[in-house]
Amino acid sequence: MANLTTKELAGLSDQLAFERVLCCKYQAAVQECTEPDLKNCFQQYANQHRHNYTSLLNYLK
Repeated sequence: MANLTTKELAGLSDQLAFERVLCCKYQAAVQECTEPDLKNCFQQYANQHRHNYTSLLNYLK
């Protein structure tokens, strides 16, 4: 991993939190939705934000 400034680390931390919140919100929408097409879209969005979170976390390792 490249040396990151404090400001860059803070930005990545904020982005990690943002991705985690979005994943949780879309996952909650999946649980509450009864429309199959919407449920599928919400699940795809949740998966994408989970992937984004994991990618950022792996970058920091």
